[in-house]
Amino acid sequence: MAPRVEPGSAILAKIQADPDFDNGIPFNASTGYTHGTWARTFTSLPELYVQPASLAEVEKAVHLARRYRRRITTVGSGHSPSDLTCTSSWLMNLDRFNKILEINTETGLTRMQSGIRLWQLSEELDRWGLAMPNLGSINEQSIAGVISTGTHGSSLERGLVSEAIEALKITLADGTTKSCSPTENPELFRGALLSLGALGIITEVTFRAVPAFSLEWDQTIDTEARIFREWEQKLWKQSDFVRVWWFPYMRRAVVWKADIVTQDDLRSGRKKHYDPPTSYYDGWLGYVIYHNLLALSRYVPRILPWVEWFVFGMQYGFRNGDATRIKGLQPSRQAMLMNCLYSQFVDEWALPLHKGPEALQRLASWLHNLKPGDAGYVEHGIPYSAEGLYVHSPVEVRVSDTTIASSAARNNRPFLSPACADGPTLYLNAIMYRPYHLDPTYDATFRYYQGFEYLMRSLGGRPHWAKNFYSTAADVETWYGADLDAFRAVRDEVDPEGLFVGPWQRRYLLGGTAPDRSGTVHRLPLEEVGFVGEPSRDGSVVVRGSHASVVPN
Repeated sequence: MAPRVEPGSAILAKIQADPDFDNGIPFNASTGYTHGTWARTFTSLPELYVQPASLAEVEKAVHLARRYRRRITTVGSGHSPSDLTCTSSWLMNLDRFNKILEINTETGLTRMQSGIRLWQLSEELDRWGLAMPNLGSINEQSIAGVISTGTHGSSLERGLVSEAIEALKITLADGTTKSCSPTENPELFRGALLSLGALGIITEVTFRAVPAFSLEWDQTIDTEARIFREWEQKLWKQSDFVRVWWFPYMRRAVVWKADIVTQDDLRSGRKKHYDPPTSYYDGWLGYVIYHNLLALSRYVPRILPWVEWFVFGMQYGFRNGDATRIKGLQPSRQAMLMNCLYSQFVDEWALPLHKGPEALQRLASWLHNLKPGDAGYVEHGIPYSAEGLYVHSPVEVRVSDTTIASSAARNNRPFLSPACADGPTLYLNAIMYRPYHLDPTYDATFRYYQGFEYLMRSLGGRPHWAKNFYSTAADVETWYGADLDAFRAVRDEVDPEGLFVGPWQRRYLLGGTAPDRSGTVHRLPLEEVGFVGEPSRDGSVVVRGSHASVVPN
């Protein structure tokens, strides 16, 4: 039997034989790599997997990609469950490009290479008495990935994580690296603050950290009615950080709230760290029970309302209010994190904060198939049937306010931010788990997200870019208008041949694949085209694209 030849071997051999190749700068590329999202929803087989360790290596990779007519996709943790980071061309990972370059403990300004993961950054900042002012739910992402996808936490006093960015360096399609900030190349800066990989490779980040702090938090579960009563005046304003998990079948919600504790409070002894109490069910046992109940629900979906009651009753309590309260006081880099549990699809939308109670009540009315006269009935207005549809829990509910520290006038609001530009933003995140990497059955994910997205659109919502959503290029043009035009103008200038453009960017950012009036589908010279998806044995969808250009002899 002939030995297997990896798909990228021929192009790598051609590159290595190029007389201009050996210029003393390494090109750390390998073949045979399989890229998968964290949730194993999608996998792809890049022709080359490139891991530079210096700026010169990043720039060399870009020069080679342009010379050999290839596209570059950059990936960190692959935490997005979509096909955003999939490619059959060259995949660049910056895990070896992850050093802190400079820290100013007086101002908090921290300069770093862009491949550093958030957990690495948080640990290094802590050694200098500093912290990130805001985090999402996990810390596995790279700082470049957080910036590029619009990651947010949950606080009415903070916006996107990227609002702490003071300046960036980005390597463009011509192989040069350009600096940008609110005062230097501001249009490029606003594009790069949420670029979705379409502008270039972020290589250096200057970030303003804050003095290290801890969070004293508590958590209770209560009826949704109480949550809705307190929504406007108390719920989101009661603490520095607040987040909610809503359970549609029980009509209950967990509220987690946390207040900042300074290092002075800890050093003086006024406050002390402590972890929350745990039970036998909080660890391995609860994890396995829930996982297997979700697996069973693939065959008997109607058990899911009972699963919600049992699993989350065991975890948070079957009673309501103060009787379910648990507390902790932990470093911020620990307290803000959560366990994402299992492989999952996630569909998250941003909408005006005040529309939250309406959104959740309409969603519940639809999921419960309520009729006029039923307790809790409201007119949901969703034109799709939920008959026989059973979904997973919870719906994650978070908030931000990007108007406090960022705006178009200050040149630090991303062109493509889905957050509201005129007030606080609510984020609703509908989760569908994939137990043992197997999709829910009976088309449940599509049916749930179809109804959920219709509701979100009706309330003026826009999807989180890095999640699973079913929108079109026309939707994006309607939502972003002049901001999308501005982003495209920046993209056209810095990457006219499409070295950083693939099917995902074409689908949402560049007008889709519909032909013009002459029947022509317009493509960029280096754009990767596709994708074709095929189910694999591990439960993921393998996606394959193709190169738009011919490699020169």
